[in-house]
Amino acid sequence: MHSMVDRKKGRTPEKVQLIVFDWDGTLMDSETQIVHALYAAIDDLELERRSIDQCRNIIGLGLREAIDTLYPGRDEAFRRRFVDRYRHHWFADTHTSELFPGARETLHLLKECGFELAIATGKGRTGLNKVLLATELETVFSATRCSDETQSKPHPQMLLEILRELDIEAHRALMVGDTEYDLAMAVEAGVAPIAVSYGVHERERLLEHRPLACLDNISELVDWLAEANLLDPGLLSQPPLAAAD
Repeated sequence: MHSMVDRKKGRTPEKVQLIVFDWDGTLMDSETQIVHALYAAIDDLELERRSIDQCRNIIGLGLREAIDTLYPGRDEAFRRRFVDRYRHHWFADTHTSELFPGARETLHLLKECGFELAIATGKGRTGLNKVLLATELETVFSATRCSDETQSKPHPQMLLEILRELDIEAHRALMVGDTEYDLAMAVEAGVAPIAVSYGVHERERLLEHRPLACLDNISELVDWLAEANLLDPGLLSQPPLAAAD
C-alpha cells in the first residue's frame, strides 16, 4: 500500500485538474536502457567509467546537465560528442524498456475521470516521441515538455510552461515523479508533489521534499486521489476502458 505523508507537511489541493508525470522511472522502467547507453557512450569516448549509482543518480536530469554532473568542467565540444554517442546507442539499443505494471491502465482511467494529463521529462523530444509512439500513449497527454526545449529539472520552467499552455493554475495540479529533481521542480512551481518509491531515488531522499504521498505502485495514485476527495469514487465502479487493456 502507499505510504501517506503527514498532511501538515504539505497542502493537499481542494481540486485537481491536471496531473503531470515524469516519464523515466515513473511511468517507464527505463533505467537499464539509460545506464547501458551511458556506459556505451563513455566507452566510445574512452572516459573513466562512473559507478552504477552515479549513473542512476543523473536519471531525470536533461542530458547536458547529466554530462556536467558525471564529467564536470568539460567544454561544449565534449558535451556534443557525448550527446551524439549517447543518442546513437539509446536509439540503437536492443535493451527495450517497458511501462511499469499498471501505468497504462492508470493513465487511461485518470483520463476517463476527466483529468488533464501531461509529461515533464528529462528526455529529449525525439526520445519522448519515440516511446509515446511505441506505447501508443501519444493521445493521452494534453501537453509534454522535454529538457532539450526548455530548462532542465529541477528548474520549474517546463512545469510552468505546461500550466501556461493548458491555462491551469499551479494549485490545481499535481506532479508525480521518482526523483528529487521532480519534487523540487514541483515545489518551485507551486505544484503539489507526489513521489513514487520504485524509481531511481530512495524513499528517504524523496521524503525530504515533503510530498503529499509516496506511492509504492503507480496504480495507487487512483486510490490516493479518492481518499483525498480529489476523485469521485463512483467513477471507479466501472472497469478501465478497453483501450487500457
